[in-house]
Amino acid sequence: MNDEYTLRDTDTALAEARDVEDTEEAVPEPKTSAGSKALVALREIVETIVLALLIFLLVRACIQNFKVDGSSMDPSLQSGQYLLVNKLSYLRVDVDGLAPVLSTVGIDTDGGVVTPFGTPQRGDIVVFHFPKDPTRDFIKRVIALPGETVEVRAGKVLVNNSPLQEPYVLQNPAYSKDQITVPEDNYFVLGDNRNNSSDSHVWGPVPVEQIVGKAWISYWPRKEWGLVPNYKVEAVPNN
Repeated sequence: MNDEYTLRDTDTALAEARDVEDTEEAVPEPKTSAGSKALVALREIVETIVLALLIFLLVRACIQNFKVDGSSMDPSLQSGQYLLVNKLSYLRVDVDGLAPVLSTVGIDTDGGVVTPFGTPQRGDIVVFHFPKDPTRDFIKRVIALPGETVEVRAGKVLVNNSPLQEPYVLQNPAYSKDQITVPEDNYFVLGDNRNNSSDSHVWGPVPVEQIVGKAWISYWPRKEWGLVPNYKVEAVPNN
């Protein structure tokens, strides 16, 4: 008799447990309203736009596109050619307040300015704001550096009284330029098409703060795709 009651009690308990489980499974999940879904979608769109804008601004801070206008850089660059300019190449960071600290660890602050990626070198093709009208951008090749002497005589460009070896020029210059010393923080630039270029032989050196960056990649037209022809140019000592 006691065993029978025990079995019935056990069966009843199991049945009640199954009823509780069925009841718990039947509880519906809360529904998300259409308004909540719209807010989630709107938030995702805003986040995507903000991220895209940040990426765009970061790229623009490092890279600038430039269209060659005119024949002053023939034969190296053609009119209508599109380039990417690396604005970080000659980045100048003002660390005037940190100069004493940086000098103790062997970092040359060069008068309160650090150039982590280097400075313009002879043979570099650079884009810069035209000193006579900063609203216009020009593109030329660096010929002489700060403190160097430069002159144009007898169809040759001489730096520190030594002629340059220049495989990139279209033709030798048909003009002359008296010797000058390039001022500090300035660069003497010329077009590769020497006889059809408005450059430093006409209006003088370019201040470093006017230089936008180094011409890096040609991306249009497609046949011109590749690195811009920057050269390492050395003066040839006179014998």
